[in-house]
Order: sequence, then structure tokens, then C-alpha cells
Amino acid sequence: MPALYLVSTPIGNLSDMTRRAVDTIRSSDVVFAEDTRRSAVLLRHYGIEARLISAHEHNEAARAALVVELLSEGKTVSMVSDAGTPLLSDPGARVVRSALEAGYDVIPIPGPSALLAALVASGLPADRFTFYGFLPRKGGARDELLQEIARSHHTAVIYESPQRLEGLLQDLAAAAGGERRVAVARELTKMHEEIVRLPLGEAVEAYTDRQVRGEIVLVVEGAPVKAAPQQDDAGARAMAEALLAQGVPASAVAKELRQRLGMNRNEAYDLAQELAGGSARGWDGGEDGEL
Repeated sequence: MPALYLVSTPIGNLSDMTRRAVDTIRSSDVVFAEDTRRSAVLLRHYGIEARLISAHEHNEAARAALVVELLSEGKTVSMVSDAGTPLLSDPGARVVRSALEAGYDVIPIPGPSALLAALVASGLPADRFTFYGFLPRKGGARDELLQEIARSHHTAVIYESPQRLEGLLQDLAAAAGGERRVAVARELTKMHEEIVRLPLGEAVEAYTDRQVRGEIVLVVEGAPVKAAPQQDDAGARAMAEALLAQGVPASAVAKELRQRLGMNRNEAYDLAQELAGGSARGWDGGEDGEL
């Protein structure tokens, strides 16, 4: 059955092209590319002959219709960006949506991604993160996103051009504070690959009036999570008494005190035991034997 394949291509080092990506492009009837000239260089490197058609932000609506037409004719269609994984700060979302709405499969061919490469090498938490792509250059929309990044507890990943790196670092430091950590990843997978890890304040100094080349990914530390304030003893006691009056076992009361109020384990145990009768017989140990 015809399908649209989203093929990830190298972000610098041509050796990162997967065998599956090569086979998929080679077997495609048509390949849509953000820049056909750049994609032609890649295809020639792997000895692939393919029909290339441009698909960029200015013609995406027309190309979406063409993709659906080709799929309806039984053609196999691939889409690539200039580098990396398609749709990540690149055109293609409308094409994908049109193919899906027409009932065709959209199949990802995983591979290189500047976003993920920078994130995992940054030294910052990668379990939860927000990808912002390129921020607006100025205005209220930019300010809102900078404040969102400053408040968020998740790691932020941002793309930026070398000409605007200094300004972005200054804006981030002003919004999030100079102590927030940042990784500046440049020329990933290429000969001059560089990942600089510094607090934002030091990063501003390091990149002020510095000539920088290459594509850049910033990975910004999330805001620290403040510990929830513990309720006073009277409040904890009142909560424990209310739960015990409802027939909640002492072990479960202790768990509730810890989860809701952030109480220390031993303090929660002692209070629940005291209010349950002050003896071991008032303590049932809980279903799992833990507090």
C-alpha cells in the first residue's frame, strides 16, 4: 500500500545516514525535499537516483495536495528536510496531516536529530523537556516564551542562528537568572563540534562579541522545584485525627501525611501511632509493610 515516509537525514556527518533511510529513499517514486539542491548532494553521495520535488514553507499547501494525488496513484513518497528529522522546526506538518486525512499511512524512518543529540549530551535532565524551536525575534510573543522558559521546571531546548546567539543568551539570563545552567551545542556531528556547558551569566560573557559559526542548539536548565511548605503541627494533627475518625488505618494515615504535607517519615509514623492509641497494637504496618 502506498505510504508517506518521513526520512531522517544526517545533520552533518554523512556516516549517520541509516541503511533503512537509504533503502527507503532509493525505493521511493518521489522524494519531497526542503532544498532539492542540498538533498541532491546527499543522494549523490549514496548513489541514489530519485525524483526530487521541493516542499518548503511557501508552497506547502500545494505540495500537500500533490502528495495526496501521488499516493492515490499508488506511488511511494518520501519527505526529507535539509538535515535531521523532518517537521522539527521545518515544514511538513500540513503534508502529513493531508496524507492522514486521506487515509494513507505516515511512516517515520528514525535517525539523526540535532534536538536529541544536544539534549542527551548537555548534562541536563532529559526525562522531561520542552522543545521551542526558533523563538520569535522580538516582541511580546518572544517575551512570553522567555518567561515561560524561566518558570518551567522542565529542560528547554531552543534552536538559534549564530548571529543571534549573544542576544538570546542575554535575554535568557535576564529572564531566568545568571545561575541557570545552559549547554550551547554547535556544529553537532561535524568536524568542529563544540558543546559548552556554563551558567547563563558566564555564557553571556563567553559569547559577547565572539564570532560564532554553525547551527546552534541551546539546552537550558529548568527552574528549581521548591519543596512544598510543611503544614504546622496543629494542621497535621487535625488531619490525622480526621482520618482516624473515618476508620483509616494508622499506616494509611502516615502515608497521607507524608504525601499531602511532605512530612518526614518518622514524624508521620510517630504522630499516627500516638493518635491511634500510642501502642504497637494501634499500628497495622500497612498493606505493603512500608510507610
